[in-house]
Amino acid sequence: MPPVFAHGRLRLYLLKLLDEAPRHGYEVIRLLEERFQGLYAPSAGTVYPRLAKLEAEGLVTHATEGGRKVYSITEAGRAELADRGGELADLELEIRDSVTELAAEIRSEVRGAAGDLRREMQAAASASATRTTEEESWQTAKEELRKARQEWKEQARRAKDESRRAREEAQQARRQAKEAQERAREEVQRIAVQLQEQFARSGGVLGSLAGAWLGGTPAAGSAGAGAGAGAGAAAKGAGAADAWADAAGDADRASEWAADLTATGDPARDLDRLLDRFRDEVRDAARDRGVTEAQVAEARRHLEAASARLGTTFGARP
Repeated sequence: MPPVFAHGRLRLYLLKLLDEAPRHGYEVIRLLEERFQGLYAPSAGTVYPRLAKLEAEGLVTHATEGGRKVYSITEAGRAELADRGGELADLELEIRDSVTELAAEIRSEVRGAAGDLRREMQAAASASATRTTEEESWQTAKEELRKARQEWKEQARRAKDESRRAREEAQQARRQAKEAQERAREEVQRIAVQLQEQFARSGGVLGSLAGAWLGGTPAAGSAGAGAGAGAGAAAKGAGAADAWADAAGDADRASEWAADLTATGDPARDLDRLLDRFRDEVRDAARDRGVTEAQVAEARRHLEAASARLGTTFGARP
């Protein structure tokens, strides 16, 4: 008889059963027997070592209830199950094929047994030809043969129905796996769009922070500042000039900043990685040291100047 589970497939199916509900080892064995319509039941020596290995790998865990271990799937186990959704659908189909093969073997055994019974009854009928009870023996043999044929037909019908249900369930599993993949893809696209929209709203601020780190001559504090801005504008410009002087003083450090982020060949992606790195470092520094209103006002001035400079940089045509 061919193996019911290919190499590594029983491990995947055990994760599926534990994903449905926490179960103890005997319940897992019973469920497998039910899934195979009683045609196959794994031994405890097959199931328990695999459950122990899954637990050692962190994919399942167990709790003791009533003196028995009840196994539950972990988040890592669910992640592996989700990653192998397509393989699980194929496994369902393979299980149904295994049921069909087992049923075919049973039909063959029944057919052979029926043939043996027929030959035995014929021999018995020949041996009892001179007996007065010959007709009774023949009728008994015919009844046994009828019962055997009826049992064979019933088993064949069950096998056919199970094969049909197996194909339908496998097709449904494939559809569900495909739908899950489509939903996951749509969710990723939706998140990407949200991130792009968020970047569009905060791009000026993040771009200006990057400009302050990378150094350079800032643009005017405000694009709409007029000649009559007065002493207040001059003071603001002086504050910005001090900030840029500090940035220039750190030029050596800035030149080494984010050196571990190697180029990917996609400028837009490289820019996103630089902005993410800068934003994370600024947030970490603010969280560790705290932020005051005066520091927020000072950061706003730096952001305004850096945003104007990066706007000019990205607006330039090559």
